[in-house]
Parts: sequence; C-alpha cells; structure tokens
Amino acid sequence: MDLLSQLPVSLRQLQYLVAVADLGGFRRAAEACHVSQPSLSAQVAQAEHDLGVQIFERDRRGVRLTPAGEALVEQARRVLLAAGDLRELARHAADPFRGTLRIGAIPTVCPYLLPDIAPALARAFPALTVVWSEERTGQLVTQLQAGAIDAALLALGPEVGPFEHAVLGRDPFVLAARPDHPLVRPSRPADPSVLNGATVLLLDDGHCLREQALDVCARAGAGELDVRATSLATLVQMVSSGTHVTLLPSLAVSVENRRGQLRVRPFRKPSPARTLVLAWRKGSAVREPMGRIAEVVRKAARLG
Repeated sequence: MDLLSQLPVSLRQLQYLVAVADLGGFRRAAEACHVSQPSLSAQVAQAEHDLGVQIFERDRRGVRLTPAGEALVEQARRVLLAAGDLRELARHAADPFRGTLRIGAIPTVCPYLLPDIAPALARAFPALTVVWSEERTGQLVTQLQAGAIDAALLALGPEVGPFEHAVLGRDPFVLAARPDHPLVRPSRPADPSVLNGATVLLLDDGHCLREQALDVCARAGAGELDVRATSLATLVQMVSSGTHVTLLPSLAVSVENRRGQLRVRPFRKPSPARTLVLAWRKGSAVREPMGRIAEVVRKAARLG
C-alpha cells in the first residue's frame, strides 16, 4: 500500500494548524502563510475531519485550542521541525559549510566576542553565511528547540542539558567598583570571602549571568541590592557612580571599562567563572560541522 495514502494530514496542513494556534486566528494565520483565509480554513477543517478530532474551538471571542488540539499541535511542531531537519540534512550532505547558519548569542557575550569570531568564521568558511541574533538565555533555548536558530552561544547551566554542546572556555569573574572603593584598592587577587557583608549590584532577571553571580555572592555571604541593571553597560555606569560593587565577566571588562571609570580586582585562583559553550540540537542537520565551527570560535575567542 502506498505509504503516502495512509498519512492523515499533509505538512502544509500541519503548518496551518500551528500558525492558527500561534497567532490565535485564521485571518492572521492566512496572512502569515501567504494564502487566502478560505483556503486555510478549508485545509484546517479537512485536517480535523481526517484526524477525527476537533482541534479548535471557534466563537465570537476568537479561536482556542481544545485539550486534544493542544497535544496534536505540539506533535505537529515536532513533525515540522523534523521535516526542516530533513531538508537541511540534504543540503549539508552536499556541502556542510555552504549556505546559511543561524547562531544566537546571549547579551553578555555577543558584543564582546562577535568582533573576533565573526571574521574568523568568514575566513575559515567563506561559502557559509552566519546570521547572528542576540537574546537572553530563555529565548535562545526556545528558539533552538523550535529550530528557529541552528546554534547558540550560552553560558553552561541547566538550560544546556537538552542540547549537544562544545566548551569554548572559562570566563572568570572580577570584582569591580569605583576606584576609591575599599574592596578594590588592594592590587593582590581577592578571595571571594571579601564579599562577606557587601551589597552587590547585579543584572536584572532573565540574564543567566545574574544567576551565576548570585551563586558566588551566596557562597561568599554577600547581599544583593534591590535595584538591578538591564545590561552590563548600565551596570557599569550604576556602579561607577555609586557605592556598591559588582561582578563582571572578564570578557566584558575591556569594552565596558574602556574609560577607566571602575577599578577591577581579579579573584584568587581558582577564580569563580562561567563556562561558555556553543550548543545545538541533538540530531540537528548541523551536528557534523558544528565541531569544526566550535573549534574556530574557540580559537578566536581566546578564553581561559
């Protein structure tokens, strides 16, 4: 029997189902899929008929997924992702270093590493176009799982667990404050215990760097200031004009402290640090070439 004749729905119908679920309506879904609304509605209705289950509830307030529809749409996402991987596998089989590679990076890495690693990748793989995006860890993990990006530059943590990854190196933390602060006056490396009783200014929620810095502070007995910064640039400005200290990743110091508004003191080895990785989906079409790409990134980044 023809296998295709046994399939209850087409990939196109699955695309329409996901679009309606994501956008909350048939008109917006039709516009996003570049088809007429009647055509999309007919295909969704046909899919519901062939699957034998109601996927959407329709009323004057809009469109909602039924309980059965929620499970079906999640499976549709997985099928569409696998279909995308199939297409990419075919392309990479011909030349894994030709085409477009989408890489995301967290904000506490992207502006500091990109000037070095982007040219290095262009030299190593001239036929490969790398498209970069910058998002916080949670958003990058979501995009990576959905196949919206191929790989991500992240700090090693629980979020990386579902993915394959290559370690790029360690990025040690340093203690930073305005030059007259007593905790940064000594030139010798600091023991983390100097933070005991100190009030530390950190990044806002959503930054993985915040969680890593909080861990250092908790072990050292430091407290956190109620006010939080939205970026490392803002964090540096707030600390340089106040009386509090912060923890900065070494990677960012030369850029964010280029005017010397802070005094920076390293920690005694083994210093607290974050580990940076390049992560990608297990079974992804880019799995094979990612090892070589990670090696180029590792050499260009020159991390510890």
